[in-house]
Amino acid sequence: MSLTLVLVGVFVVGVVLVLFVGYGISTYNTLVSLKKRVDQSKQNIDVLLKQRQDELTKLIDAASEFMDHEKELLTELTEARERAEQAETPGEQATADQMVRNAMATFNARVEEYPDLKSQGNMMQFQNRISDIENQIADRREFYNETTTRYNTRISQFPYVLMARQFGFTAKELFEASEEDKKDVDVAAAFA
Repeated sequence: MSLTLVLVGVFVVGVVLVLFVGYGISTYNTLVSLKKRVDQSKQNIDVLLKQRQDELTKLIDAASEFMDHEKELLTELTEARERAEQAETPGEQATADQMVRNAMATFNARVEEYPDLKSQGNMMQFQNRISDIENQIADRREFYNETTTRYNTRISQFPYVLMARQFGFTAKELFEASEEDKKDVDVAAAFA
């Protein structure tokens, strides 16, 4: 009888140990999967930012032929584009993105003053393409924040927090609007 109890005890301990290890592996894999989704969603934003940079370069080149006396405006747009290229963190990218949007709003308002420029088909294509990319960036940022929030929440919850600390899973930064982004837009200034 004693040997049977020992075998049952060993079996129960073995099953519990297997379940514990299985749960640990499942927890780790969940964290890895969430982290990869956050990384992928960030990379998707980077792809769109690169596309926008390419379109902005083409737009600036096309506009510079017609807007010789608007050097300041083109310089502002170029500087905003370059700042966006250099941004690395979500916070820096959000700030640079706002600069690009402000420069594009001013640019679009000024284009109205140039009928020859407005009639150029490629100018309208560039502007429309940039506008489409801006919408896609906004959608991707929303998805990024959603996946990042899910990841950040999970690594803070028990028992995931134990695994997260053990294997170095750290919180990711969200895309957040700066205080300037939250202010009302002065449309009249863009037309001045």
